[in-house]
Amino acid sequence: MEMQRVTLANGIELDVVDTGPRDAPVLLFLHGFPENHRTWRHQIAHFSDRFRCIAPDQRGYRGSSKPQDVASYTADKLIGDIFLLADALGVDTFTIVGHDWGGAIAWGIALTGQASGRVTRAVIANAPHPMTFQKLLYTNPAQREASQYMRGFKDTANDALVREHGLAALLLQEIKWDRADVMEPEEREALFADWQDRDAAFGMLNWYRASSVDVPPMDAPFAIPEGWSPPPLPPLTIPTLVIWAMDDLALPPENLDGLDEIVTDMTVVEVRDCGHFIPWEAPVAVNTAMDAFLARTA
Repeated sequence: MEMQRVTLANGIELDVVDTGPRDAPVLLFLHGFPENHRTWRHQIAHFSDRFRCIAPDQRGYRGSSKPQDVASYTADKLIGDIFLLADALGVDTFTIVGHDWGGAIAWGIALTGQASGRVTRAVIANAPHPMTFQKLLYTNPAQREASQYMRGFKDTANDALVREHGLAALLLQEIKWDRADVMEPEEREALFADWQDRDAAFGMLNWYRASSVDVPPMDAPFAIPEGWSPPPLPPLTIPTLVIWAMDDLALPPENLDGLDEIVTDMTVVEVRDCGHFIPWEAPVAVNTAMDAFLARTA
């Protein structure tokens, strides 16, 4: 997929796929960790005949700008990048589509952009809502155990390992939910090459280090700490499709519980026998769900 360099009004530069008819409705795709725009390769191929498909390598990834300070990766800046990208490409309104960390940012973009009408629909694939995820980390043993890798990513004691061996060494140390056999060998080889870029490695880790999400150790009580309350976010009212791989070892299906109370126009599609990286592990299921949703909400 051909990419172009786009300079945002804040000075950040992103490498971006922008394909499909310029006068068509826009799908803006956000990848997660530790991937890039190619997370969405099957969806872009499927939709670009009738939608304008935009997919950046986000801040910190691959050839895009990689500031090395943690403060450059707070959620407001990551969300702001996407609205500035839409501005730079002359896009007034769009459907936001996100997976994993890209899905977490997509929740924020949808919540931010619904009032102005700029964000008309949202498609979220295996990404927890900010009002529910922290509560699960406090109370749900499966989610807390699955998220212990985040403690390793935040721990600067691991920086020497990354500097010496690249990001892959830290992934091998911390992540227990990868299913190496399901990715095409050439795609995996390309990712391993990307992970050798040390600036990108720390840019990607800074997404975690700038996050306010608290992952308690496994020996901490499974209870909500005194004084904690979920962030005061409004309900999401735009049409929203949530696609969830039910065999995701990083984000178990308990993340769906209670979503119907905070997302008022929601369609949930559960995909069985699929792990965390659902856009390319189950592309037919994702494309089919999106086809139906986009037709119904056109």
